[in-house]
Amino acid sequence: MRKFVSNNKSAILWLSIAHLVNDVYSGFLNPLLPFIAAKLSFSMAVATVIAAITQICSNMLQPIFGFFADNMLKRFFVFWGMILAAIFIPLAPASPNITLLTIFMILGCLGGSFFHPQAMGFVNFFSGKNCSDNMGFFVSLGSLGFAIGPLLAAYITQVAGLDKVLYTSIIGLVLAFTMFIFVPKLSVTFEKPKHKDFLKSFKEILFNNQMKYLMIVAMMKSLVTNSSCILLPFLWKSMDYSPFYIGSALFLFVFAGAVGSYLSPKFEKIFGSKSIIYFSMWATFPLMCAFAATYKTEPVLSMIIFALTGFTTMLAQPVVLVLAQQTLPEYKSIVAGFVNGFCWGIVAFCLSFLGLVAEKYGIINVLLVLTIIPIFSSYYVKFLKEID
Repeated sequence: MRKFVSNNKSAILWLSIAHLVNDVYSGFLNPLLPFIAAKLSFSMAVATVIAAITQICSNMLQPIFGFFADNMLKRFFVFWGMILAAIFIPLAPASPNITLLTIFMILGCLGGSFFHPQAMGFVNFFSGKNCSDNMGFFVSLGSLGFAIGPLLAAYITQVAGLDKVLYTSIIGLVLAFTMFIFVPKLSVTFEKPKHKDFLKSFKEILFNNQMKYLMIVAMMKSLVTNSSCILLPFLWKSMDYSPFYIGSALFLFVFAGAVGSYLSPKFEKIFGSKSIIYFSMWATFPLMCAFAATYKTEPVLSMIIFALTGFTTMLAQPVVLVLAQQTLPEYKSIVAGFVNGFCWGIVAFCLSFLGLVAEKYGIINVLLVLTIIPIFSSYYVKFLKEID
């Protein structure tokens, strides 16, 4: 498929920077949802349904965008993905009603859905033989952006108000055009792959046993991350913590996850990919138990434990992505869409009524139940292959 093996460090760097900024926008909404809900007068249950709808609409489409990205080999999706995220996510906090809020959130999250499958496919293409390290760098910068997002949005909200978040759009728009200049067209470097039938492509992926096990792992990671980042801001707001405190807590969670993603390839070379995945899936429940025991009486310690939860949850992300792309190398962008998007959408659908359940049984109780599920699901890890 390739005319020659390339290790285009400049392209990987710009794609990784774009990933950071794209995920800054993705991190805006979770810490602000309790305050948007208060402004527009809707409950935690409604807020979680809105969050779930936006993730379902955007993430479930990632494999489809990945299919077209693999066959086009153009920069359409990374370019327009950045533009959509930069415009519509910052508009959401200023929404005057729940209808516009939902529309802005869906369109903004579609930006991430456009961007991620093609960007991950491009990183694989441009990496040559150094895919694992480059993917770890790319994923860690995205996680860093997702960590900065809550902090930045919360700071702007606390200092200037919800409606001032929209001024951050200029950063993403400038970067989109900069990336369009510095990330080369793949059609110049690589032969266009043979067009494959859409349904045949998806059947090959969905009926591949290795992909099934990897998607289970990806869903467990999403289960812990989504439930924690959606519910805990409501818990902290009920304890009268400020927007900036909540944003800082989510920053620590995802920043620690970014560190885990960056170190993941190094740990994988020492311990093996399956050991990394086992640890990532087993550690979340005891950490959530420790958080539950300390969040009222030892807030600083609970924040450290919360950050460690982010580290362990995201530690396996680059490993899972590289394994998926090695399993079906002809579908680099599509499998990235499944692992990084479709699996998140499935979990979002399952968590649609999470807020309603949490209102009835308590946020901490729900999180304890959800974080024990990955331990049982880790049974399937034994069927995975190690990274080549």
